[in-house]
Amino acid sequence: MSEHRGRCIHEEAGWQAANALRAELLATLRAMSDARLNVGSAGNASVRLPDAAGRTRLLVSPSGLPAERCTPHDMVVVEADGTYAGALAPSSEWKLHRDLYAAFPAAGAVLHAHSPFATTLACQRIEIPPFHYMIARFGGSTVRCATYATFGTQALSDATVAALHERSACLLANHGMVVYGRDLAHALALAIEFETLCEQYWRTLQLGAPVLLSSTEMAAVIDRFRWYGKPRS
Repeated sequence: MSEHRGRCIHEEAGWQAANALRAELLATLRAMSDARLNVGSAGNASVRLPDAAGRTRLLVSPSGLPAERCTPHDMVVVEADGTYAGALAPSSEWKLHRDLYAAFPAAGAVLHAHSPFATTLACQRIEIPPFHYMIARFGGSTVRCATYATFGTQALSDATVAALHERSACLLANHGMVVYGRDLAHALALAIEFETLCEQYWRTLQLGAPVLLSSTEMAAVIDRFRWYGKPRS
């Protein structure tokens, strides 16, 4: 095989992979709307792009365009320095997505939503305590609430990175939620699960302060989650 033909085949494979990710990202955005995580143009999602040079590149939803009006080619490639190509601007939260990929190597996809129950708790600036053992699904015995900062700013990105330390989900004060997963399907499943926990906690609060699990009980659950859902060795 000639060097030119080999390069063309490699470029064709890369193009097909990028198109598949564009379609999957759009499908995820629409699934977020169907699950009532977002309404209209609220919220955003992204997926990490493979890069042999080790740079933080991502494919992210466009700014201000509802998922039902998007096509796969409306998804925006953003470089580590924030440059992008195409007719549409990336989500106003592109810095948040970029910085999460840089801070957390395990993050393959990031979802940000203004879902009803997570946003309700976020507007109270509540850290979710160990009222249910499934809190451990997100990495610890609590789910933190990031300090408030204006949307789209570096301050919000920094606050989110801090709140996600050793976690895969957090609330954003007076804003919404952020979740990351190993890929888009995983991140979407976690976001739906997190919103369900937020609803359960909100409903529990209507009855009064919940009985919380102890640190010993949560440590046992966290240990079990080290192998939960993983292939058997």
